[in-house]
Amino acid sequence: MSPDAPQSTPLSILYRGQLSSCNYDCHYCPFGKQRDSRETLARDEADLQRLVDWASRQQRPLQVMFTPWGEALIHPSYQRAIARLCAMPRLHKVVIQTNLSSPAHQLQALAHPKLALWCSYHPHEVSLERFLQRCHSLLEAGIRFSVGSVGNPEDLAALEALRLALPEHVYLWVNINRDEQHNLTTEDWQRLRVIDPLVDHNSRIYPSQGRPCHTGDRVISVDGDGTVNRCHFVKQSMGNLYDGSFQPSQQLCPNQGCDCHIGYVHMPELKLYEVFEGGVLERIPAGWPARDDSDPTGPLMQQP
Repeated sequence: MSPDAPQSTPLSILYRGQLSSCNYDCHYCPFGKQRDSRETLARDEADLQRLVDWASRQQRPLQVMFTPWGEALIHPSYQRAIARLCAMPRLHKVVIQTNLSSPAHQLQALAHPKLALWCSYHPHEVSLERFLQRCHSLLEAGIRFSVGSVGNPEDLAALEALRLALPEHVYLWVNINRDEQHNLTTEDWQRLRVIDPLVDHNSRIYPSQGRPCHTGDRVISVDGDGTVNRCHFVKQSMGNLYDGSFQPSQQLCPNQGCDCHIGYVHMPELKLYEVFEGGVLERIPAGWPARDDSDPTGPLMQQP
């Protein structure tokens, strides 16, 4: 993709670098309590800097979403990268997945109209009160965000408490744990649909082989070396972001199915771009209940 060939549609980059360490220890995640070496962290920072430098030279509008295996926002390198990206005129949006474990003042310092957070709640790793305090700091700073969690059967009460404590305008999504899905009862599903009215979108594996998808054209996956794949789930290189060998192209999906939101949301036949218009990357539905500016935090700190 040539930097002197502007295009009107933003190119969304899902970036996942070397970082794989996390300060949480969720039982369903292989990266809990894993620690990266100094060498790995240094390489990840250098790769991140390279991505930001590349973005600064582009003429096509861009959107960047950080989807690290671990927790990235606790690292100053990602905080600096977000600040630089937000300052770029042709950068439309910056999104990062985070568990919100960073200190409140660090989160608030990142506030920018282009920034949005995909926030994950882990009830076995953080208290509801502490997590709500972090959400409160985002609301005070005017940072756009969604909140979500894995819908494990044993955690439904915790998610219900979170939903009651959050303002109505903050969307709470639920990811279904495929290993536990068979244990969900009819009553569990009823409770899940109250927590997240859109949870059924995440309850199935969508047939995708031979079907069109915006990945590879409007959305790409990029790793630390700059290798481009059409998405995180199709490991067929489309070239390199930095040497000019990558060119966006529309291709049919080679996989049998797709069961992750950051994948299937880009399948045009599902019409989820309409459902999440304006918030596809940060997972915020269009027309979600508007914020009441006279009460910006709503019932946030009122514990059920």
